Formats: sequence, C-alpha cells, structure tokens
Amino acid sequence: MAAMTFVAYLNSKGFIENIVNRIMPKRISERKLMFLVGVFAFIFSSISDNVTATLISLAVVLSLKLEAKKLIRYATLIIFAVNSGGVSLITGDVTTLMIFLDGKVTISNLLLLIGPAFVSVMLLAALLSIGLNGQLDFTKTKQKRIEKTDITIAVIFLSTVIATLTLSVLYSVPPLLTFLFGLSMMFLVAQFLMRKKDINKDMIDFIREIEYDTLLFFVGVLLLVGALKEVGMLSHFSDLYTIMAPEYANYLMGILSAGVDNVPLTAALLKADIVMTQQHWLSFTYATGVGGSMLIIGSAAGIIAMSKVKELTFMNYLRLSFYLLICYTVGYTGSYLMAGFV
Repeated sequence: MAAMTFVAYLNSKGFIENIVNRIMPKRISERKLMFLVGVFAFIFSSISDNVTATLISLAVVLSLKLEAKKLIRYATLIIFAVNSGGVSLITGDVTTLMIFLDGKVTISNLLLLIGPAFVSVMLLAALLSIGLNGQLDFTKTKQKRIEKTDITIAVIFLSTVIATLTLSVLYSVPPLLTFLFGLSMMFLVAQFLMRKKDINKDMIDFIREIEYDTLLFFVGVLLLVGALKEVGMLSHFSDLYTIMAPEYANYLMGILSAGVDNVPLTAALLKADIVMTQQHWLSFTYATGVGGSMLIIGSAAGIIAMSKVKELTFMNYLRLSFYLLICYTVGYTGSYLMAGFV
C-alpha cells in the first residue's frame, strides 16, 4: 500500500511520464528499443507494483504506432520483464513478499535472483528482436517543468526502498516499519512544501487512488486458501514433492502458476508446510514469480496488456511461448545455481 501510494502521487503529477519523455531519444532502432523497454520494465517493476509498471511501459510502446506483429513482441517482453523484475524485491511481487514474511528467504538472499532474472529478460529481448531492423521516431510531448516537491517525493521513495533493503539485511528491521516511516515522511514533507500553494487535493487523498480492488483480491484469495487448508485440500499440493526432487517440482509449479494464479498457489504451498532448503525456496520464488508469464492469463501484467493491446490475443501470445519457455528455463536454472551460494 505504501509503495502504491508513492507511485500514485508521482504518476498523477506526471513525474514518471516526464522522466520517460526526457530519457527517450528522438530516433531509435527497433532492436535497441526492445532492450531499452526490457530494462525499464524490469527496473520499474522492482520498486513499484506490476500494474503501474505494465501500464507505463505499454504507454511508451503504444505511442509509437507500431504494426501489430511488432507491437505483440514488445508487449510480450513487457509482461515477462515486469514479472521478472519483481521476484528479487519484496516491493515488486506479492508472492515474493509472502515467502519472505513466512521466513523462508531473506532480503539479502533474494538479491541473488537479480542476475538470473535480468539475464533471462535480456535473452528474451534478443530473441524477440530477431528480424527487427527498422528505425522509430519518438514523438516527444512538450516537456513540463518538474516541481521540486515531486523531485523530493521521488527521492524519499527511492530512499525508502534502499533503506528497507539495507536496514532489513543489517539490523533485521521489519520492512513494514521502514516503508510506513517513508510514507509518513512523504506526507509531512509534501504538506510542508505545498503549504503556500493553492491546491484542491490533500496528500492523504492519494491513498484513495490505490488499486484497492487488487489488494482485496489478494485478501480474498488468502481467505479461500485458509478455508481449503481447514478441509484438508492443500495436502494434495505437496504430493508432487513426494514424487520428484524439489528443484524439478518447483520448475513445474512455476509453469502451473500460469494456469492457476501464483498467489493462491504460493499460499497453498506455504500452508502445506513443505520442507525445503533455502536454495529450493529461492528457486521456487523465481518460478512462481515468472512462471505466470507462460500464458497471457497467468499474471496481472498479462491481463492488463491484453486489455490495452487489442492485437494481443491468447493465441498470438501462445505463438511466442517457446521463446518464453526458453527464457524461463534459463532464469530458473540460473536462480537455482545462484541460490547455491547461500
């Protein structure tokens, strides 16, 4: 909620759009844009929610008026990059946060997933850019002046994310406390800086712009999972781990999360009390975070992209599933190997 409040403020002020507009060059090759979009979606989804990261990344691509086949490629990369960017930070993905709060992984261990996740995104960008040799002209809108207040809020946001990671690793400070402290600082500083301005909106109003439907969805899912545990249904999820080794079971669970939402799947396994090493839990974190990218309906980013890009249908996305499977496999293998250094 705290992260979404920060993003809601910066987005409503046009700060994020302004930054993107300043960074993008006037002319860029289609191949270079593919990698640039992948990097942007990966980084931005790490510090904000997947919904916002997907919408902003798609807005950049849609403004270029690309032909349908190329637009589908860019949208596919955004979905995979957004899901990959969130797995290494508790601010970026709900399943990562759930596994962390259950004590299965630590923040310092999660940082090991950044490398494999980023490599898999770059690999997908390379595969999807095959055959893209054209040049694109980026039409820039009139640059707006960035207010000092907005810059200050952005600095507080980034400082909060860095402090959350640092304090948790060094002093085991609960991330909840750090983020709520950062949110409090945002309210205090913004109210002070805007005290003399004639504004019709209080800072507290930005909390109302949060996608509460998304948060309530997660609450509902967790309640259902708790009910399933009480009637003994969750025990069946652990059967797969009795048939095969955890590293292979986790890989299949990631792919399964594309058909079954990753949040209830993660909650189910946590409730089932499956015994795994931290290396296996880290690879499971990657699998459930990125595995939903295998199908367009497997993640919130995919659903949003399908609603915004008319050309992106279930079958069109499925045609690129081989590329996605290759990159998911590379990322999962890398995450399992990196987790071995824990």
